[in-house]
Amino acid sequence: MTSTEKLRELAGHHGISTTYVGWDGNEHDVSEQTLQRILTALEIPAGTPEEVAASLADVPDRPWRQMLPPSLVLTENEERTFPVHVPHGDPVSVWVVSEDGDEIEAEQLDIWVDPRVVDGRLVGRATFAVPRLPLGWHTLHARSNDVEGTATLVVTPTRLTTADRILQRQRWGLAAQLYSVRSRRSWGIGDFADLADLAAVTAGYGGDFVLINPVHAAEPVPPHEPSPYLPSSRRFVDPLYVRVEDVPESAYLPRKQRTELDENAARFTKVNKKAAQLDRDTTYRAKLGVLEQVYRVPRGPARQARFDAFCAERGTALDDFALWCALAEKFGSRRSQWRTHAPSPDHPGVEALREKLAGRIGFYRWLQWVCDEQLTSAQESAHAAGLGIGIVHDLAVGVRRDGADAWTLGDVLASGVTGGAPADDFNRNGQNWNQPPWRPDRLAEVGYRPYRDVVRSALRHAGGVRVDHILGLFRTWWVPEGFSPADGAYVRSNHEALIGILALEAQRADAVVIGEDLGVFEEWVQEYLSRRGIAGTSILWFEKDGDTPRAPETYRRLCLTSVTTHDLPPTSGYLAAEHITLRSALGLLERDLDTELAGEAVARDAVLRLASERGFQVSGDEPGDAVTVESLHRLIATSPSALLGLSLADAVGERRSQNQPGTVDEYPNWRVPLADERGKAVLLDDLADNKRFATLAAALSPPAEQSY
Repeated sequence: MTSTEKLRELAGHHGISTTYVGWDGNEHDVSEQTLQRILTALEIPAGTPEEVAASLADVPDRPWRQMLPPSLVLTENEERTFPVHVPHGDPVSVWVVSEDGDEIEAEQLDIWVDPRVVDGRLVGRATFAVPRLPLGWHTLHARSNDVEGTATLVVTPTRLTTADRILQRQRWGLAAQLYSVRSRRSWGIGDFADLADLAAVTAGYGGDFVLINPVHAAEPVPPHEPSPYLPSSRRFVDPLYVRVEDVPESAYLPRKQRTELDENAARFTKVNKKAAQLDRDTTYRAKLGVLEQVYRVPRGPARQARFDAFCAERGTALDDFALWCALAEKFGSRRSQWRTHAPSPDHPGVEALREKLAGRIGFYRWLQWVCDEQLTSAQESAHAAGLGIGIVHDLAVGVRRDGADAWTLGDVLASGVTGGAPADDFNRNGQNWNQPPWRPDRLAEVGYRPYRDVVRSALRHAGGVRVDHILGLFRTWWVPEGFSPADGAYVRSNHEALIGILALEAQRADAVVIGEDLGVFEEWVQEYLSRRGIAGTSILWFEKDGDTPRAPETYRRLCLTSVTTHDLPPTSGYLAAEHITLRSALGLLERDLDTELAGEAVARDAVLRLASERGFQVSGDEPGDAVTVESLHRLIATSPSALLGLSLADAVGERRSQNQPGTVDEYPNWRVPLADERGKAVLLDDLADNKRFATLAAALSPPAEQSY
């Protein structure tokens, strides 16, 4: 076997794919340099042929060094066995402590496995059966003489039952970028109180849910990252969205501070009416200034007890996050300060910093409590208004490399690589998201708890969760630092474990799960997700059989179907090919503008013909007009999809895109306020009487008797 063949075999043993099928349908080889760098990120020596040979020889011994498997994740009623390793001939007893505290003995099976010499000692293997257990998080124990080992054991639902509930009838919901949806009471950015009102408006039009952008935590102080998909932490929330006046203690501010609050509110009332680029930094700076004063207002015993209970519930994770916020406020982006004084939460010098920054840590803990209360109120208001599902939160695919989660979670996130995507039809150079991916091996070793906490955070105040790029729970495209996004490789995850835990936590939250399963994927993935009760995603423009638009009657049932998505312009702009002219202006086209426009016209007209054939009116002269947009929504309503999505941008006639993939500052991504077709700012207060909104809502509302 050549050294290259050994390297590829070693990579395969550690879940790294050495080839992949691209968007063009061709098989591509992964370079040796990429494989070496990814193995290094997994702490597998592979820099020289000698290291590769030694690492390859070590592969069979690795599991024998562990008394128990790193963790076990199975489905209810699944029969599963597992090995236990002890010095050959030593006795061993194995039992499970259930989530409720019960002890259940595990049965040893009469299976002989020859002992193995590992690191100079003879190791034996006993095989045990997992006992019948309820859904939940349990702990596996083993004891041999004076040695004891433990491992996490998770029992997950075979199928998420909320999926069967939403399949009973077709329902629609609104998709909105919350920050862009402002009312007369906003401070320049849509907030959690606006979310509650948006839910009420949607319910008034007959909707069943409101899907919003991720509201994960960003930087603790300005400047504020515009992209909601590049958060600092996915376990905590962004205080940018707090409605200051809704914090009860704000009513008891001293006169001077109350005047400051009122002056800010009045100033932003004018800002809300402008359609200019959103200014998060000014808003956040103003909110933080007032919130610091509100924090100093004494809380009554009942309020203090609720705050204390919240801190106790969120525990060490909240403490470490608040510490990171205080340190980020102190050190900023100066890496030398972080490396010297606080490279990790358990660094010897950090305890002194905790004491020194106790006041700021308390403030950042309190901010999270305020966020938690306002999100609770928003979901309760959504249900009270009549939304069956309520608010659907968006779970971003990852976190920034210098953020709170990267600092607190340590090597559970890989270093030296970032997540991304290979080249596809829309991004010919591939994508680098600059986010450290989960390490599958370390996740298993820590019992998947960091991943569970991320999922729980997204579901904490939700009737559903949309999982951005859910394909990453099967395999993730790793890009070594300094490499082109096209020069990455797929690293496989234990999808049975990750999807199972997602289903378990959603089951307990009584929430639906929508997986954004667009892009390059293996054919079996969508069927697997459906079998586990995870809804997929369909976008009208992407649903094709070859070059022909798919008939909507053939769409998936367990699916969220919409005409557009936040990475495309609103439908009026898309029909007018504004995304093509924009990409041309930004230098992102690979072909000349006329060729791209001609190709886009062919694809667009094919969809319009399909709508026309179904009896819906379309305009050839003005493809982006309101009548055509309505017809396309009526077209997707003929699909069997359980969930239909209406973009708020479409509902008011907005033409500008929220995000232009492949850009950072070349286009004002995630900074576009809601406006109508004339470019005039649209306020939340005016949505209840918006004729265009009413028309599109009616287009998606099924007949009362329709069911499946």
